[in-house]
Amino acid sequence: MALRVGIVGFRGYSGAELVRLLQAHPQAEPWLLEHRQESPERPRPRSAPDLPRIPCEPNAVAEAGIELVFLATPADVSMELAPRFLSRQIRVIDLSGAFRLGTAENYKRWYREEHTAPELMQEAVYGLPELYRDRIRNARLVANPGCYPTAASLAIRPLVVAGVVERSAGIVCDAKSGVSGAGRKPSLRTSFCEVTENFSAYSVLDHRHVPEVLMSCGLEEGEFSFVAHLLPVDRGILETIYFRARGLGSAEDLLAVYEEAYAQEPFIRLYDPGVVPDLRAVQRTNYCDLGFRFDPATGRAVVVAAIDNLVKGAAGQAVQNMNLMCGWPETMGLA
Repeated sequence: MALRVGIVGFRGYSGAELVRLLQAHPQAEPWLLEHRQESPERPRPRSAPDLPRIPCEPNAVAEAGIELVFLATPADVSMELAPRFLSRQIRVIDLSGAFRLGTAENYKRWYREEHTAPELMQEAVYGLPELYRDRIRNARLVANPGCYPTAASLAIRPLVVAGVVERSAGIVCDAKSGVSGAGRKPSLRTSFCEVTENFSAYSVLDHRHVPEVLMSCGLEEGEFSFVAHLLPVDRGILETIYFRARGLGSAEDLLAVYEEAYAQEPFIRLYDPGVVPDLRAVQRTNYCDLGFRFDPATGRAVVVAAIDNLVKGAAGQAVQNMNLMCGWPETMGLA
């Protein structure tokens, strides 16, 4: 019997991607939970299936037999809804930044607002399966990672763990995202005339996704410089990461670091030394592709990471987490 799952925020880009993935999932029965209607739904053909739709009210959700809810909502909405669902024994996967940072103090510093459900911060499990798989399996509340930190952490953490980064030289992450990463709510910055034939940096050195990378990779803030850029494309993230290497004699040595970390990972794809991925390689997939170039003479190294911000950076990773929480094959509905 299929597991009934609810989706709040199904009109947004990440929520709509969740609907698409869950409709094709062999063990999930998606229900749409109406919370507030801020944007219209996309037009659908008459033949499109009508999914069950009920109000986003915990009692109604519990009575419908829904056992797990995805919150594809802004952080303030997630802070409001997550405690209410958890009190009804309904598990939650939250796609916002509400529960990622461990403490209310961290949240206030980076999001510049008070956290309204601090009692859940310690319980929430950071949902990056390649790093925290065992904790995710038994979680009630999973904080789905941000799109930028997903790519950055998967690229950087094996290097830090292996001790092959000259940390005093710092790590620079130059990250580029398609416009859907900003969400569906209209704004001047993401309007067509501002984005097309343009390329811009934003949140220089103070992007709210930075602390996720610091926590996952064991870095200090002064060791990591991050700048986000807006690409004139609809989806995809490409991050170019620069660092000075130590203790590596060849490109094959660097490849061995990644192979040791990710040999058994179904959604990490490694490229041969000197070959790097692009956006088209990962669009509409749950893969994170990693490639690099290393100059042994100078110790300079550049890693390129590519993901689809709406799949591995949001909805696909959420489904991956659901699979772990339910004891299903991790690739179910995604491969």
